[in-house]
Amino acid sequence: MLFDKQTYTSRRATLRDKVDSGLIILLGNNNAPCNYPANGYTFRQDSSFLYFTGQDRDTLALVIDADSGQEWLLGDDIDIEDIIWTGFVPSVADLAASCGVNNSAPFGKLAEMVADARKAGREIHFLPPYRHDHMILLSDMLGIHPLKTRSAASVKLIKAVVDMRSVKSDAEIEEIERAMAIGYKMHTAAMKHCKPGVTEKSIGGIMEGIAMSYGAKVSFSSIVSMHGEIFHGDPSLKPLEAGRLLLVDAGAETVNNYCSDNTRTIPISGKFTSKQRDIYSIVEACHDLVIEKARPDMKWLDMHLDVCRLMTDRLKDLGLMKGNTDDAVAAGAHAMFLQHGLGHMMGMDVHDMEGLGQIYVGFDDEVRPSTQFGTNCLRCGRRLQPGFVMTDEPGIYFIPALIDKWKGEGMHKEFLNYDAIEKYRDFGGIRLEDDILITPTGCRVLGADIIPYHPDDVEAFIS
Repeated sequence: MLFDKQTYTSRRATLRDKVDSGLIILLGNNNAPCNYPANGYTFRQDSSFLYFTGQDRDTLALVIDADSGQEWLLGDDIDIEDIIWTGFVPSVADLAASCGVNNSAPFGKLAEMVADARKAGREIHFLPPYRHDHMILLSDMLGIHPLKTRSAASVKLIKAVVDMRSVKSDAEIEEIERAMAIGYKMHTAAMKHCKPGVTEKSIGGIMEGIAMSYGAKVSFSSIVSMHGEIFHGDPSLKPLEAGRLLLVDAGAETVNNYCSDNTRTIPISGKFTSKQRDIYSIVEACHDLVIEKARPDMKWLDMHLDVCRLMTDRLKDLGLMKGNTDDAVAAGAHAMFLQHGLGHMMGMDVHDMEGLGQIYVGFDDEVRPSTQFGTNCLRCGRRLQPGFVMTDEPGIYFIPALIDKWKGEGMHKEFLNYDAIEKYRDFGGIRLEDDILITPTGCRVLGADIIPYHPDDVEAFIS
């Protein structure tokens, strides 16, 4: 366990108070087969289960009776057949005791407890399942179709978990800082190896190896691509080409399951062209605006729109946009260049708690999601609080298919200079991303060492 017993005991007590009544069920993850049963994916525990128990073993469940205060850790002890293959594993009773849970029982007791609660007409609280084995389990116990289990999840439990996990403790920040330190090594290695002829796959492999060498892993599938305009560009076997840019979006997850997430865009030839530097400097200014302005009680939606206005002003200076800036952003014309949101929460999940439903994680009764193209991809809009960890990741992208579509439809022609934009259709994309902690007075960039991102610093580092 990462934290002491009292941390988990206290978290569960707070959760019980917030939910108030009924039976709370938190399911740990099972092992998942890859291409045949005995060849599994690397095990990753469910983050909320980890948050309340600290237990990283597969096939466990936590049950909390919010009325009586009783708690159970459910799971089956392994036998000698398993020990031969996996080595010694503590008993479920020992695991329960280590995190302050007083009761333990075989996993099969879960169905019995749910049946008793249903018979008594009690509320049964569970989080939205994202794995089909959990959907089937809940379906069997609750008598609903597996595909309806997500919509049947407890909103009260979701809101309680989001409320607790959103604000990171000092100990959690320390663990995120450890992930940042690994991420720094990953990204600076990518910058050093970024040369014509080296493949995207090679750089991705070097980064993943660094993460693993520190007992960690990548926090998501690394994005390493000369096509920076493709948001989730998987690394290919294509050799890097002189004169182009390489976008690297990657992070580490510590052995204790806290994440980092950074993006850098690197000139493969070692120097930015004047055209590349012009666009890069706009993204750099937008990135730095967030560090300057983000603070408690500010709506993240407003921070996003501030970035969009700065970007629009600077693109007007280059002749790519025109007209009134406020009107252009209100109309969504800036989404020709920025089609995603400014950033997202980060913690135990690199997109923290996204599986619980973004409507609950990033929005509230005051701030609702936008339906406008581009801004509809903003994952968080609500007011910031001290202890929030957010990604700061503006970007500018030239997507040929989008250029052709909007130009053909005459979209936002009063704000977009399509003749000038055409000259950038093969440019690719630039994104810069760092992780910030909202403090009582503002924010700070996480990580003792900041991956070089100012253009002169980038060129000096890779030379």
